[in-house]
Amino acid sequence: MSRNRIILVTIGIMLSLFLASMESTVVATAMPTIVGQLGGLEHYSWVFSAFMLASTTSVPLYGKLSDIYGRRRIYAIAMALFLLGSVMSGLANNMTQLIFARALQGLGAGGVQPLAFILIGEMFNLKQRARMQGFFSGVWGFSSIVGPLLGGFIVDQFTWRWVFYINIVPGLLAAALVAFAWQEQAQHHERPAVDYLGAALLTASVVSLLLGLMDFGTFNSWILIATAAALFIALVWVENRIADPILPIRLFRDRLFATSIAHGVFTGWAMFGSVSFFPLFVQSVMGTSATQAGITITPMLLGWVTASIIGMRLILTVGHRRLGVIGTTVFVTGSFLMTLIGAESSQVMMMVFVAMMGVGMGLSIPSFLVAVQTNVERRHLGTATSTLQFSRSMGGTLGVSVMGAALSIRLASNLSASGLDPKLVAQLLDPLPGTQIVVDAGVRLAMADSIHLVFVIAFISATLGLVAVFFTPHQELKEQPPESKIPVVHMD
Repeated sequence: MSRNRIILVTIGIMLSLFLASMESTVVATAMPTIVGQLGGLEHYSWVFSAFMLASTTSVPLYGKLSDIYGRRRIYAIAMALFLLGSVMSGLANNMTQLIFARALQGLGAGGVQPLAFILIGEMFNLKQRARMQGFFSGVWGFSSIVGPLLGGFIVDQFTWRWVFYINIVPGLLAAALVAFAWQEQAQHHERPAVDYLGAALLTASVVSLLLGLMDFGTFNSWILIATAAALFIALVWVENRIADPILPIRLFRDRLFATSIAHGVFTGWAMFGSVSFFPLFVQSVMGTSATQAGITITPMLLGWVTASIIGMRLILTVGHRRLGVIGTTVFVTGSFLMTLIGAESSQVMMMVFVAMMGVGMGLSIPSFLVAVQTNVERRHLGTATSTLQFSRSMGGTLGVSVMGAALSIRLASNLSASGLDPKLVAQLLDPLPGTQIVVDAGVRLAMADSIHLVFVIAFISATLGLVAVFFTPHQELKEQPPESKIPVVHMD
């Protein structure tokens, strides 16, 4: 492609990542108000889970479809679904409608995010890719910084519905740029049939697992978890016997790929699971506004941006493994310090701890992405990239589900033990004038103790992510031979 086309495509996918990441954090700061108006706290995690479940299970399918039918067509479909889901979310009048609309939005996001990184991997060589991945991680982080602030401002000044409507114009512009400028590369292999059976088994196993975790401990939950295990065994059996599986089991035999996936699952669980509850803690326990909750998350995202840009400039000299170890260690330290946060802790202290978590993710996540994209054959680029994205999304989905269930169980137990009315939680999330004094005493402490359990779960998962990193092989990053990858356009 020409330089001008590459610039246009780059702007388009920058907008895509801006929207996808901003939507996540915008919703996080708006959710306490949304739940306070539309429904009970028991639905809180489902608004996140529906989005993450749809995006998680669709990521591998989008990667495979883009390998077969081309990036542009699949990208356009993904963006259309994302924007349709955004409009429907803004129009929702009850929690059920919002959850279904968020699922549709997630179905689109499951294609938008990985396709953006697939396009980067296809357009640039190793040196350029390291620089661009760091830059795009910076764009992701910048939009995530804008998200909490914008979300808090919209909720405080207008209505939460606009946190969804703001996607429409930038989304249409991004789709137009990519559709106009992207030129499909010549396919050097035959188009195989899409592994729809594998996709169905993958989706069914994940859905069964999440539903089982949502109501963990009951008879039905054990049935669902057992069903998920059986479906997953069937998935592995099927994927090992077809030429082009939706979930590349054969790639897991590569040690770098396998450890990158494990790191993605555990750190995704810790980060994207806990970040969904940061605004809830700040607003309900510390008693701040939605805008203040957004400001609390900002240092984490600033740390992510800065670390990703610096880390990608160092990856070729420091090495992806060492960068991964350093980053994940910082992330684990921040996660541990978050477990020390309580109802009497200062907001500034919390901001420092979440900043450490952001720095850790900014150093580790892009380094594994660049390493996998450089190590994999061209014909597996889309599948490998989307599977790595899938691992982080899957970890985040599991994190939100498990943490949401743990929060609900602990909160119900705390309220019951204190003899408090669960309806007071709605006043805590969306307080009426003059009710704060009544709510403060018991419910805030019950909520603080419940969210503390969420932070403990995040720390355990982060620690497992660090363990996975130590199994990463010591190897130098080298471009695949020309026959394995398409020619790259040099921009230096």
